Amino acid sequence: MPLSPSTPENLLFDRALLARHRIRALRAAVDGADFLLRSVVEDTGDRLAVTMRCFETGVALGDFTGQTAAMLQSSGKVETIIRADGLIAGSDPGRPDLVIDEEALPFAEASLDLVISPLALHFVNDLPGALIQIRRALKPDGLLLAAFLGGETLTELRQVMLEAELACGDGAAPRVLPVAELRDAGSLLQRAGFALPVTDRDRLTVRYDTLFHLIRDLRAMGATNILAERDRRPVPRALFLKAAELYQERFSDPDGRIRATFEIISLSGWAPSPDQQKPLAPGSAKMRLADALKTEEISAGETADPADRSHSPR
Repeated sequence: MPLSPSTPENLLFDRALLARHRIRALRAAVDGADFLLRSVVEDTGDRLAVTMRCFETGVALGDFTGQTAAMLQSSGKVETIIRADGLIAGSDPGRPDLVIDEEALPFAEASLDLVISPLALHFVNDLPGALIQIRRALKPDGLLLAAFLGGETLTELRQVMLEAELACGDGAAPRVLPVAELRDAGSLLQRAGFALPVTDRDRLTVRYDTLFHLIRDLRAMGATNILAERDRRPVPRALFLKAAELYQERFSDPDGRIRATFEIISLSGWAPSPDQQKPLAPGSAKMRLADALKTEEISAGETADPADRSHSPR
């Protein structure tokens, strides 16, 4: 995941190719292939539901399938919903309300109350810049809810593809997208100027009959290789056969099916506002923590009675 601004000379992603892959995926409409996006959109909807407020204007950013806008509509928490995406038209979802580039957002400063972006921001070349643009577009106390793929995503596929390429003797070419680590997410929100940043992660393990079934799903998601520095040559079949063999050896269950890990990093942040809660100044507490918890305070250097210790299994 790029953590610093990109220039035309060092762009990480070929976003025109991403658009073509997504159009192909929409036209194919493989049943069930959108399981990952559906899961993330549902989770994001749950996070929105516990926010005790409604929003005047909300944007479903990078919503090429229309699922995020539909979730916002059913939530009843957003008065005006703008579905914004780079695709002019898909198949079933139709045309978005606003055709945009997530790397150059057209929104006026302090014009939005809510931005929702499940599984879109990890495809931008300058993620810090995109987050800064979102924060500027939000009104004071406006909310960003986003989710993107984390560092453990497809770790099994990364390992076997690298080893297969080395075994085939042609050297390793970049084939699997780089993704962010959880520890980066909070820093990115803070760098972008968000207040009250929160990040967490979830792991989803999906099982497939073979590596080729996994690749079929990735293709149906529109999530195959869009790296700018990808190898343009056709991938030799022997490479995939070797990778499938390694995958089966190392990451299969007793029933023979292989495992694929998807890590989802979810983040939320608020545009700063004078009305937001702020931490108390050091030394301003009026009660000791021990008193509040109704427990005995143990000063530094003392040791609690061993009989009072609780042990967790290793």
